Amino acid sequence: MKKITGLLFFATVIFAACNNAQQSSTTGDSTSTSSVDAAKDWKFGVALWTFHDVNFPQSLDKTDSAGIVYIEPNTFHSAGPEFKDSMILQLSPSGIEKLKALIAQKGLKIESIYIVGDSTIGSWKKQFDIAKEFGVEYVTTEPPLNMWNSIDSLAGAYGIKVAIHEHWKGVSHYWNTDTTLMAIQGHPNFGVCADLGHWPKSGVDPLDAIKKLSGHIIGIHLKDIAAYNDPTLKDVVVGTGVVKFPEIFAELKKQNFNGHIYIERDSIEPGGNVASVMQELKYYNDQVSKLK
Repeated sequence: MKKITGLLFFATVIFAACNNAQQSSTTGDSTSTSSVDAAKDWKFGVALWTFHDVNFPQSLDKTDSAGIVYIEPNTFHSAGPEFKDSMILQLSPSGIEKLKALIAQKGLKIESIYIVGDSTIGSWKKQFDIAKEFGVEYVTTEPPLNMWNSIDSLAGAYGIKVAIHEHWKGVSHYWNTDTTLMAIQGHPNFGVCADLGHWPKSGVDPLDAIKKLSGHIIGIHLKDIAAYNDPTLKDVVVGTGVVKFPEIFAELKKQNFNGHIYIERDSIEPGGNVASVMQELKYYNDQVSKLK
């Protein structure tokens, strides 16, 4: 997910905090025998940011054409001409119902949504209202450091989990897995959305990060990058960069991960991203079929 500006970019309101913490004692044991069948139990889909060059209805068309079922929308996506291209976060409950009907017509499933709030609890409540209307299990987001308690309480009241996402160093505190573990500690409604292509931009090996966050991972953003320590890089097709996907998939299985894995492209390929999504779908299926 690329950097969001203006109202939607909340990094400027996040207060500075210590980036170092003890790893939570509740971390899962990645050496235990797995009972998960990755091919059946992992929910594979696409984050609709992948199609941010088109509006929401068009992104559903592209997802459907790629043969993918699970979607993770975001609240800053254009809802389409019927809604005067307003962002989803600006829609009324009746507008959300129309989008839900479009999703159902395509036979797609929405169980998470990417949200962004500002420094006020009111803005976060509005985002959770939308998430509740969509009927999701969790929201993917980056909560301000000074609002952990408030957002955890809000999540508990709504019955919706929070999957902490991470952008790269200089944009997000959560590039540092210690900060994420600090956030999770004492906040029972917090987990992790691991963005595999963002960590290398900060010099973090995604495999190491996955191991450190064991037991807390709710979802995955499937993304690759060409090199470490370069925040200016855009993503590349999964399997062509530096991310060690076979090892990561094996580690997730060992951890008994049983959640969502979403393709997410920041780059837009010529002609749109359907072709690269289908290429990544094939790569994913090939790798998962090799898991034991």
